[in-house]
Amino acid sequence: MSKTNESLMQRRQAAVPRGVGQIHPIFAESAKNASVIDVEGREFIDFAGGIAVLNTGHLHPKIIAAVQQQLTKLTHTCFQVLAYEPYVEVCEKVAAKVPGNFAKKTLLVTTGSEAVENAVKIARAATGRAGIIAFTGGYHGRTMMTLGLTGKVVPYSAGMGLMPGGIFRAQYPCELHGVSTDDAIASIERIFKNDAEPKDIAAIIIEPVQGEGGFYVAPKDFMKRLRALCDQHGILLIADEVQTGAGRTGTFFAMEQMGVTADLTTFAKSIAGGFPLAGVCGKAEYMDAIAPGGLGGTYAGNPLACVAALAVMEVFEEEHLLDRCKAVGERLVTGLKAIQAKHKSIGDVRALGAMIAVELFEDGDHHKPAAALVNAVVAKARDKGLILLSCGTYGNVLRVLVPITAEDALLDKGLAIIAECFNELA
Repeated sequence: MSKTNESLMQRRQAAVPRGVGQIHPIFAESAKNASVIDVEGREFIDFAGGIAVLNTGHLHPKIIAAVQQQLTKLTHTCFQVLAYEPYVEVCEKVAAKVPGNFAKKTLLVTTGSEAVENAVKIARAATGRAGIIAFTGGYHGRTMMTLGLTGKVVPYSAGMGLMPGGIFRAQYPCELHGVSTDDAIASIERIFKNDAEPKDIAAIIIEPVQGEGGFYVAPKDFMKRLRALCDQHGILLIADEVQTGAGRTGTFFAMEQMGVTADLTTFAKSIAGGFPLAGVCGKAEYMDAIAPGGLGGTYAGNPLACVAALAVMEVFEEEHLLDRCKAVGERLVTGLKAIQAKHKSIGDVRALGAMIAVELFEDGDHHKPAAALVNAVVAKARDKGLILLSCGTYGNVLRVLVPITAEDALLDKGLAIIAECFNELA
């Protein structure tokens, strides 16, 4: 009996807990660059990129070759037992790319949530403080501490009770929704007045471009004022670059465009081209605040993932992918704005590099998020062979995270499908 998406979905529902969501009722069989083929042999254009994991595309030949070669050497020792050079080389190369004219050290782990957990541990050890300030709409992971930092209860922490204490929520600046830089800074000052003294705050964590929150870009003037406020009070600034890092925004790290540097930077997703690798890079003095044994993990910095990451960084250089990222972003934004001009429901098209969002509203009213329309567009696009994602606090944002390596013809085909969807639905 041949496999079908429907039969596999039935098996999945019987075997996998319902808490593991699935956006598209499709089972992938194979993929190449920006295309995916399902178990029934149907090809899809991939504008999701594994949620920003495949900036270098599916199965990039250089990355696969590096992993295949490493498979003949060793797959695991646990770095804390027997070290291996690729781990150290990744740490060196990431430190060279993370913004900041100071000595840096890098910790490797396995997932983005794990990276954020460790950034918080490092900040607490370095400052002797416990409190953390995060932002509305922020997404930092699904582990307990990161759920506390994540500014969205449903679905991430619904039904799980209260999350860890010592976390305070400030407003993320967003002109589209009436939150100015002044408003956002004032919300931090209110925390200092109402909830916790600055001397009790270890770190402020921020996504330079919000991911799940809706792809809102932090204004440069806000980032400068945030940096100054952290400096004034001895608070560490953590840049969560799990989704923005590895070239998605047109620079290897988005903070390169923000005019200031963070003390600690988290990274994951596309850094290893589909292999599980994440980490924290920051000022050496802070990174060394924890004694031997306080950092690490059994699979942290796995050799296969490390050589994949080294290959990713080489591919970015050899194929000039940062320039390609900007070109991809410009092409898609131009196409999406042409669609916007014909449809009142599209309230905003925004991007930093190739991190692109389309926000939908009912009748163009910014007070009426059109989540149902977003869901309908995602479903209809799938029917037409295009994989899209949604996001946003109110679920009314379409997000595009297509591999940077996608050909122009594929990008145009995806845009044409999106245009068809709006013509038929909006």
